[in-house]
Amino acid sequence: INIDTVDTSENQFVKHVLMEFQSFFAKVRRIIEENTIDPKKRPHIYSECVRLEGRFSDYLNHNIFREISKPTTFPLNSPILQRKEGYREILKAWLMYDLIARLSWGALEDDGYHVGKRDVATLYEYWLFFKLLRLVEEIFKIKPKETKDLIIETEDRLGLKLKAGKLFDFSGKYIHKNRNLNIKFSYNRTFSNSIYPYGGSWTLQMRPDYTLSLWPEQFSEDEAEIQELIVHMHFDAKYKVDKSPYLSLEEQGNESEDQISIEKDEEKKGIYKNADLLKMHAYKDAIRRTVGAYVLYPGVKTVRKKGFHEIVPGLGAFAVSPSNDIDCMKDIRRFIYDVLDHYTNRASQREELSFQYFDIHRNNHTEEINVKIPEYVAGTNTRTASPNISTVIISCYDEGQYPWIEENQFFNMQIDPKKGLKNFSPKILGADYLILHSQDELETSIIWEIISTAPKLVRKQLLKKLNYPTALSCEHYLMFKLKPVADEYFGEKKWDVKKLRGTGSSSFKPCYTTLTSIMKSYV
Repeated sequence: INIDTVDTSENQFVKHVLMEFQSFFAKVRRIIEENTIDPKKRPHIYSECVRLEGRFSDYLNHNIFREISKPTTFPLNSPILQRKEGYREILKAWLMYDLIARLSWGALEDDGYHVGKRDVATLYEYWLFFKLLRLVEEIFKIKPKETKDLIIETEDRLGLKLKAGKLFDFSGKYIHKNRNLNIKFSYNRTFSNSIYPYGGSWTLQMRPDYTLSLWPEQFSEDEAEIQELIVHMHFDAKYKVDKSPYLSLEEQGNESEDQISIEKDEEKKGIYKNADLLKMHAYKDAIRRTVGAYVLYPGVKTVRKKGFHEIVPGLGAFAVSPSNDIDCMKDIRRFIYDVLDHYTNRASQREELSFQYFDIHRNNHTEEINVKIPEYVAGTNTRTASPNISTVIISCYDEGQYPWIEENQFFNMQIDPKKGLKNFSPKILGADYLILHSQDELETSIIWEIISTAPKLVRKQLLKKLNYPTALSCEHYLMFKLKPVADEYFGEKKWDVKKLRGTGSSSFKPCYTTLTSIMKSYV
């Protein structure tokens, strides 16, 4: 038997919504009464709450709701709730209430409660925080610590807000392409002023909105900072009404004088869009071991600039719009995976540069070399290496050998552990200069530039054909091609042999040192 009834699951849901709305306004009314005893000082919202509480009470006192019982389930997938006029609007209103009214983010002016007035830029920053949090959790399979410590009750107890300036970070371990990594995601992390080689900022204190850091698992975070192994990527939320405020990046360098004037006026008004990118430059330059800094804005165009040939170091802006909530993080997700691929490549230019940076700066002593040295490698357009890494061979010649060396512009070195070279290091094989002296000399002024990229291995028969002036006691020799050094270089060209070889050294076997050390051995 079919019996008409109003006690359906959809109507039960409607009754629940009305009761919840009535309860909400009653709670707000009571809180205001508790906090403001004098009725004359109560805010306008109080009278609104009293009025709406009474209205919902009248609705619930209607005879129809007396026949409707309390709901046991929420039929949110009901076609009637989702499509039928009236029910559809009530469902939408309840969903908005449940998702939005529950949290009143601390994005209000002066930390006060202003009805209907929200700081959209701050709300956007909070939204991005949770999107990035979930993205990092998804990629690295790391469970973040409880976020409840970040959320506090508002002063009027009407809502919740994120703690302003509160640091939140979580870390974990991740293996990518056979490299074990430490991962750290931070929100509101402060990089304080510090001295090298420690982490932080070398100028002013900086605090990006979000920071993602990577370093090898075998090192602690502090060790990775000192060893130049850690990399930081910063992201800053910038809410812009203009949907593509960073498109002008593609046109930089071609501005007219009128455009530059307009930009200067906008900068004075605080709406100069590219100033956001200048802030990213500040993060990248000031915060040590930063390889990337990027603006996040609700636009349509992602712009990325590379400092050199590889994905990092870089700068740019990612378009992350709440209107495309399903797929808005795709560019950042792809970027993070690209950075992971790059960081695990042990042969990358960034990896080589980080080692060289560490190797150079771990010694805080700087030598001063003011003599004139060649700018180019002889006969090429290649610039000469730094004197700190440019190698000089120091060798002794026997009587009668130097005229042959001068005429043929060759220098040969014995391959004989007893009389000649013991250590065939790359420093000797790739040497840039040669200083010669006789066994009796205390000072020498003979210097040659080595122009062969590597010495040639020759048998003694070849030297005999070249009329080598002295006996050849070895089977094999290394032969270097030489070129005279122009008179304008290396000042007076006179060095103390003992200083060159080291005080107390009695051996005349070939040795090597750096060009910087040679410059300190002038007589």
